[in-house]
Amino acid sequence: MWFWLISAIAGSILGSAVDSWFAETKCGIWFYKKVEQVSGWAAKKLNIKILAEEEAWKKKYPNVAKKISDLENKVKYLDKLQNNRADDGK
Repeated sequence: MWFWLISAIAGSILGSAVDSWFAETKCGIWFYKKVEQVSGWAAKKLNIKILAEEEAWKKKYPNVAKKISDLENKVKYLDKLQNNRADDGK
């Protein structure tokens, strides 16, 4: 059981590191663009309006979308800080 737990943790750490690195390469940029194109195609083909509407909304209001993204990042950061303080026992 310990082996699976440790291998799962190690795998997630390595996977995250590789994903961060891969996203910045030319191949990674191409791959993520293709994934976005396929999701757009699937949204149109399957008549999934949520994906299409969200993209249209982001294009129509880029400043608001950026502000929401910044606020989400700030909340994640504050959650990390709070979790770190809870781990300290204070």
